[in-house]
Amino acid sequence: MAEEVKEIKRNKTQKKDYTFAVGRRKESVARVRLYQKVKEELVWADHSVKKGDIFVNEKPIAEYFSGDVSCHLYTEPLRITNAHQQGYAFTIKVAGGGPSGQLQAVVAGISNALIKVDSEKNRGILKKKGFLTRDSRIRERRVVGMGGKSRRKKQSPKR
Repeated sequence: MAEEVKEIKRNKTQKKDYTFAVGRRKESVARVRLYQKVKEELVWADHSVKKGDIFVNEKPIAEYFSGDVSCHLYTEPLRITNAHQQGYAFTIKVAGGGPSGQLQAVVAGISNALIKVDSEKNRGILKKKGFLTRDSRIRERRVVGMGGKSRRKKQSPKR
C-alpha cells in the first residue's frame, strides 16, 4: 500500500514534456498541448506524433477542419511567429459549440501556447494581429415573457 502511494506521488512530480494552454470562443473550449521536443514513443490515439503535426480530437487537423479558409485560420499564428519552422507538435482536445466556434477556440489556444513558450518574441506579434483578445460574444439568453426567443416580443392585440 505504501509503495503505491509513493508511486502516485512520483508520477505527479514528474516534469511534463509539453506546454499547456486553453482557448475559448462561444461555447467551445480547446485544450492545447504544445510539444517542443517530440519523443519517438509519443503516440496520440492511433497516430504517432512527429514534428509539425497537429491533431484535434484524435484526428489530423486537416481532416477535422477541412477547407482552405479554416486551414488558413489555424496556420496563421504559426506563420506570423515562424513557429512552423521550429517543428512544434500540437495535440488538441476541443469540446462544445459548433465548427466555427471550435476553430476559433483552437486558434486562440495555439496562440496562448506559443506565448507560454516564448513570451517576449511572440506576444507583440500575436497581440497586434488580435489572436490574444478573447472574443466574449456569446448567445443571448432566453428572457422570460418574450414568447420563447431572446429578442422576440409578444404580439400585442390590436383591439
